[in-house]
Amino acid sequence: MIAGWKSIALTALLAALVSGAGVWLGAGWVSQQRAAPSLHDIIHNDLDLTPEQAARLKVIEDRFATTRPALEEDVRAANRELAAAIAANQGDSPQVQAAVDHFHDAMGALQKATIAHVFEMRAVLTSEQTRVFDRGISDALLQETR
Repeated sequence: MIAGWKSIALTALLAALVSGAGVWLGAGWVSQQRAAPSLHDIIHNDLDLTPEQAARLKVIEDRFATTRPALEEDVRAANRELAAAIAANQGDSPQVQAAVDHFHDAMGALQKATIAHVFEMRAVLTSEQTRVFDRGISDALLQETR
């Protein structure tokens, strides 16, 4: 009788492990299938860039890499300011509204700079590359709505 219970317990344990592994692998596969390519992937993997285009894009990417961190830090600082205002005021107050406005301004500045960066890179591309690029950008933006 004890051997029977051990066999049942071992079978149940193995079934649970195999089920867990299947779920883990399936979730990983689904997340990879749904993820839109990054801007970097689109530029460097989907377009057949000439050496001159690659050099021009590197300059553009390097320049944005120096400005983006400050914009992202402003967004994080505005988020911390909003959290502190909410904690201190326990309601919708002028301090909370000011913090919300700061957050919106910071996020808007980051988004505007990113869009300007995208269009600056786009200007380097041929018309065929632009079609591929635009499709990738559109897919990435619409990914959230699917």
